[in-house]
Amino acid sequence: MSAFPRDELLDTIPDVRDGLTRVERIILKVLHDTQQELGGRSVSTIMLYGRVCEIIDISQDELQRHLQRLTGKLNPPN
Repeated sequence: MSAFPRDELLDTIPDVRDGLTRVERIILKVLHDTQQELGGRSVSTIMLYGRVCEIIDISQDELQRHLQRLTGKLNPPN
């Protein structure tokens, strides 16, 4: 038996078309939909986190890591 369940493994593999993982795609979709609801205004991280949590099980730290990767603002390793 593998160390990761099949769905977890698939969530971590970037799509060949655009390099996004399933989780990153969900985050971007939720962000877009929420921005539309707010009339184009900025979406707070906590609002985004709450809405993403309605779809997938993700910790605050995981969301932050994905947001850093998507924005290109990665923290350098210590």
